[in-house]
Amino acid sequence: MGFGPTELILILLIVLVLFGAKKLRNVGGDLGGAIKNFRQAVKEGEEEEADKIEASEDGKVIDAEFTSSEKEKV
Repeated sequence: MGFGPTELILILLIVLVLFGAKKLRNVGGDLGGAIKNFRQAVKEGEEEEADKIEASEDGKVIDAEFTSSEKEKV
């Protein structure tokens, strides 16, 4: 009960008629740029996390969060 090749081609033709080739090209480019930016952000986040783990293994404290009772002790 899935879509066969004929149904997919028909759907693509309907979308092409409704939106036009130029609009679909722009949407495709925007979607590709969004995916590229997302992957870059994930990669940067992983690098930051690896840096934090590496620094914590060296005994350095990064991004310490204190509760109000801990602030009073310091």
